[in-house]
Amino acid sequence: MAFKVNTDECINCGACDSECPVECITEVDGHRSIDADACIDCGACAEVCPVDCIAQA
Repeated sequence: MAFKVNTDECINCGACDSECPVECITEVDGHRSIDADACIDCGACAEVCPVDCIAQA
């Protein structure tokens, strides 16, 4: 099950981008988005999110 960004809470800081080992996080409309097909469910993005807006979908 892939991780997902809560777009209402995302502050678009980009902290998750550099932590993703498969580079499946992109910026879309002022927030981050995770490509569910590419996500390997490692959780690295969720661990570094300063506002805890990333969780398993």
